[in-house]
Amino acid sequence: MSITLPFDDFRNLIAQLPVPDRTAAEAARAAFEKRNASASGGQIGDFAAWYASIAGASRQIMRPQVAIFAGTHGVLRHGISHDPITSTTALVESCGNGTAAICRICQTYDLGLKVFDLALDLPTADITKAPALDERACAATMAFGMEALMDKPDLLCLGSFGAGASTVAATLLAALHSGPAEQWLEGSDADLLEQRTSVVNDVLALHGPHCADPLEALCRIGGREFAALAGAILAAGIERVPVVLHGPAAISAAAVLAAVEPRAIAHCALAERPSNARTGKLASALGLQSIFDSGLDGNSEQPLAGALALVTVKAAAASAT
Repeated sequence: MSITLPFDDFRNLIAQLPVPDRTAAEAARAAFEKRNASASGGQIGDFAAWYASIAGASRQIMRPQVAIFAGTHGVLRHGISHDPITSTTALVESCGNGTAAICRICQTYDLGLKVFDLALDLPTADITKAPALDERACAATMAFGMEALMDKPDLLCLGSFGAGASTVAATLLAALHSGPAEQWLEGSDADLLEQRTSVVNDVLALHGPHCADPLEALCRIGGREFAALAGAILAAGIERVPVVLHGPAAISAAAVLAAVEPRAIAHCALAERPSNARTGKLASALGLQSIFDSGLDGNSEQPLAGALALVTVKAAAASAT
């Protein structure tokens, strides 16, 4: 009698993901160049071709959406962020009452916006002491993340809220791709950077031996928003919905799927090039093109660049139909 484990269904889905349609991409590029009377479409033409390779040629984008997953982390108690755990709840509330900058951008450009509260009052375990989640909870959260596709968007930006999440993301990337902890971290505050480096090393010492399986690494190190992002990315791939990734959590969640199967993130692009050099090199190796150069968002925790990237891709796709 075989026993089905929680992650088995996700591994099966990853193995069945469709591949990009090169014929549709070429048709979109040709249409773009014809409309623009240009021998080369440049970057805008690249975006139009990328969108068509996933969603199909000659398609207007009618339902672009920004989806944000919010989670809290027990590891925050180690002083890895200047932001308190309550800052995540405050961000979610600002989206709920419409005062957040991301709300204004989405309203202005007719983008859908959904914010998912992932048990903010129940932080994940302190990952310097124990796994963030067990396998069953991680798999359930991945399944919940798939609900980002419930409204059937035809272009999706995925981002997250979570104080301390950039350190968790760096730890997850280090577990997947090795290298000194400080290579995956960034920041101008030397004391904070030293503390983050110490925490990353402690986490890797505890969980590293168990992270040969990328989904196990996600389970042990990533928080709920990381698991939900991985589920949303996977669901979008199945539904042939192009995805724009915003922020360290989304990039590291995509890296988990790519470590299972490289083509699992063929439908993804980045809102902006990562400011961290090591992460930027990894993104290039994974084939993730960037809509914008780094620095557009500054220190904003909201996926402003992600929302504007949707506007850019929408315009590119319209110019190729």
